[in-house]
Amino acid sequence: MDDHHSAEDIGIALGEALKAALGDKRGIRRYGSLLLPMDEALVLCALDLSGRATLRYRASIPSQKIGTFDTELIQEFFLALSRSAGITLHIQQLDGENSHHIAEAMFKAFGRALKEAVSIDPDAADEIPSTKGVL
Repeated sequence: MDDHHSAEDIGIALGEALKAALGDKRGIRRYGSLLLPMDEALVLCALDLSGRATLRYRASIPSQKIGTFDTELIQEFFLALSRSAGITLHIQQLDGENSHHIAEAMFKAFGRALKEAVSIDPDAADEIPSTKGVL
C-alpha cells in the first residue's frame, strides 16, 4: 500500500473508532479549539462533533517532505478523519517556517481540541449537546 492510501486509511479508521466510541454523544462538550505555538509555528484548530463532515485546511508547509513523509498527506489524513467521524474541522496555520514545527503543531492542536470536545460537561452530563436532541 502506498503512503497516500495509508494516511487516508488511518484517518478513516480513527474516525470510525471515534464515532463508535462517542455513541449518541450524550454529555460531551461537543466543541473544542486550541491555538498552539510550536517554536515559530502557530496553528489554530477548532472543531465541532456535529455529525457534519467539513474540513477547512489552510496551511502552507514550506517543504514537500518531512524526512520521507509527503506533507500533502497531512490534509488527506484530516479529510478522511473528518469525513468518517462526522467532524467539522478547521485547521489554520497562522505562522511558521519550519515544516516539522508546523506539522507537529497541527496534530497536537487537533489532539487537544478533540480532548476538549469529548470531555464530559458536568452541567449537562445526561444531555445531547444539540437543540435538536440528536447529533
